[in-house]
Amino acid sequence: MASFRIEGGKKLSGAITPQGAKNEALQVLCATLLTPEEVIIENIPDILDVNNLISLLGDLGVIVKKLSKGRYSFKAEHVDIEYLLSDNYRNKSSSLRGSVMMIGPLLARFGKGYIPKPGGDKIGRRRLDTHFNGFIELGAKFKYNHKENFFSVEAKELRGKYMLLEEASVTGTANLIMAAVLAKGTTTIYHAACEPYIQQLCAMLVSMGAEIDGIGSNLLKITGVECLGGCTHRLLPDMIEIGSFIGLAAMTGSELTIKNVSFDNLGIIPRSFERLGIKFDRKGEDIFIPAQENYTIETFIDGSIMTIDDAPWPGLTPDLLSVILVVATQAKGSVLIHQKMFESRLFFVDKLIDMGAQIILCDPHRATVIGLDKQVNLRSTVMTSPDIRAGVALLIAALSADGVSIIHNIDQIDRGYEEIDKRLNAMGASISRI
Repeated sequence: MASFRIEGGKKLSGAITPQGAKNEALQVLCATLLTPEEVIIENIPDILDVNNLISLLGDLGVIVKKLSKGRYSFKAEHVDIEYLLSDNYRNKSSSLRGSVMMIGPLLARFGKGYIPKPGGDKIGRRRLDTHFNGFIELGAKFKYNHKENFFSVEAKELRGKYMLLEEASVTGTANLIMAAVLAKGTTTIYHAACEPYIQQLCAMLVSMGAEIDGIGSNLLKITGVECLGGCTHRLLPDMIEIGSFIGLAAMTGSELTIKNVSFDNLGIIPRSFERLGIKFDRKGEDIFIPAQENYTIETFIDGSIMTIDDAPWPGLTPDLLSVILVVATQAKGSVLIHQKMFESRLFFVDKLIDMGAQIILCDPHRATVIGLDKQVNLRSTVMTSPDIRAGVALLIAALSADGVSIIHNIDQIDRGYEEIDKRLNAMGASISRI
């Protein structure tokens, strides 16, 4: 198990370019299964979760070619459906949550899809009901083997249907869109997720020949087509990385420029950091963050303590709450962080408390942070990364702390952040991989 050794207290400077969006990559890679023609995807991040999914597609029979850094060609002309029943498939796909989005394309094109209970972050229960209830609505037969934790859906033909989702699940919406594009008739999905990742997936499918109306809203109308063709698609920059770099600049008092952020696709993220008192300037598609010795958390109009919570898009993505919580520990003022979606995502705060942060964990979903206003630096410590987002939040805390910190289980960070140690070291950080 690899670890990071971090010498804290160093100011960073310079420019950094965010990687391609991890969450979008997992969706559009699965969409390559919808056509036998070549699909080229650009700006793919070199991270564990994405690389594992690419490997899984190759095992399934997809011809994968690396054309250049971040640019790949996929051709799913001959897909080995029987591989889905192999022990190798079960082992590989069970460790990768993104593999669940292969079911929709496989069901749409081949009439069957199998998946073991997927893994991923240990952040609490993550139901798959939205996915499978939607497939059932489209006419699939669903089976779940409790003994082997194995899901299967089969259908001779999918037919369009009106459906109202129980939750605006991003991966669930993506899966159902990919199933519906080849279904007979019209599918209407209400209460659909509408994150930029979903908008990008829809744009890619339309370029392949799909008919989708309502892109960018929570009401999608999909008219099934007979087949889809190839295309070239470029991923957006990763909004979670962008938010992480904003938080890093504030915590370390650094002057940073984040390049090519696709600002209009960031939604409420920039404003959420402004609420913590962080200043920045938009310069075209770049964000310039000046060095700040202090930043003050806003209050509500009546003077009450600010609450920052997650919500379906265009609300704040839950993937950034861990970073926002860490940044708040050195702000002036107090804030209530309310993580609604996952009941285990705030449990990493005990490590921040060990580092000297003033945090009250109210319950599994809420934490009150009393900022130290940089009057007292965080202390170095030894910690373990529990998931991707908490891992990078702990890395930011360690970079701002006095002394040398160790973070174990950094495979979790590598799952979502491409060569984060090398990229930050190039700006003045001191991170060693051990």
